[in-house]
Amino acid sequence: MLGAAVEAVFPRRAPIGVSRYLDHAHRYRALAPEASLTKAIRAAKPSFVIPCDDRAVALLLGLDEFAPLVERSLGPRNANRLLLTRAPAIAAAREQGITAPLTVAVENLDALSDALHQVGLPCVMKSDFSWGGSGVRFVCSTAEAERAFRALQGPPWRMRSLLRVVRRQDLHFLAAARHPVKATVNLQALIAGKPATTVFAACDGKVLAAQHMDVVTWQGDTGPASIMRRVQDLAMAAAAEKIAARFKLNGLHGLDFVRDGEGVPHLIEVNPRATQICHLPLDGDLPAALLGVPARPAATDLRQIALFPQLLAAEVVDRGVYRDIPWDDPKLLRAQCGVALPEAAGLEAIAEFSREALVRNPR
Repeated sequence: MLGAAVEAVFPRRAPIGVSRYLDHAHRYRALAPEASLTKAIRAAKPSFVIPCDDRAVALLLGLDEFAPLVERSLGPRNANRLLLTRAPAIAAAREQGITAPLTVAVENLDALSDALHQVGLPCVMKSDFSWGGSGVRFVCSTAEAERAFRALQGPPWRMRSLLRVVRRQDLHFLAAARHPVKATVNLQALIAGKPATTVFAACDGKVLAAQHMDVVTWQGDTGPASIMRRVQDLAMAAAAEKIAARFKLNGLHGLDFVRDGEGVPHLIEVNPRATQICHLPLDGDLPAALLGVPARPAATDLRQIALFPQLLAAEVVDRGVYRDIPWDDPKLLRAQCGVALPEAAGLEAIAEFSREALVRNPR
């Protein structure tokens, strides 16, 4: 629809592998991630690379061969390396006048007491290079903080990593067992309130398009959002503009906030990558802005958006909520839904939706 060809590098059995919008698949090997990305980029010769998690960002930033491509896609590599570290990223935001809670990196257990004195209790503890709500703990006492620090810093027990290889079918845990690494743990002052988020597309430090959302419901204490509400918020918009300009960002990025009882958004995290609502044309069309093509019509006029596939776990989604279901991508829909949406099987059988041999064998 936007005139772009999409190629992706991903592990076996990833849902994107059956999408009708994928033009070419490249195999990703968890035990040789740099080599996998290098091979895929050499073959695809992309105009942009769009990472979708922090691991992908970190890997891309380490590929010196593709430094110009990475900087065109994300912005300066040193700036993005800083954004991957929670405490320095929030410190930089505070220097720009953005409302954000004090966040302190803790090097070791001996430094935890001083950090707790600075930040106060209760607080939030977060490890770097974690996403989707993992690597986050809420603590109310020194004893809880000490236990959380040990769990978050790691390195994980080798046998636990090997068990995760089997249970989750994820060879990244085998790499963690072979080469265990301690994570940086951060303490962040607790802001009482509800989550909110901003996503934006940028070029040379200028915001091209943005969307701002309050999170209505989410999974667990720290998991991904399931329903969001579109909002217009000058403080969130200003934060995006300041972060983009400060780091001369390119590409797609996200900001996580907590909105306090007075309605003030506090920036708690910067995500130098695409996040789960970047694809939707709503108040802005981020992919179109990034490609420099006309924006698509808005997906909906409704203010609340139920996200896929999280919405499948909801018992009821009100009629006044837009359900972001990929009806035009039936194989992906069937793969993700199983029996949750029986109509997905019917769609998959309709010839007009078929795009046989679109996903060629991985190179």
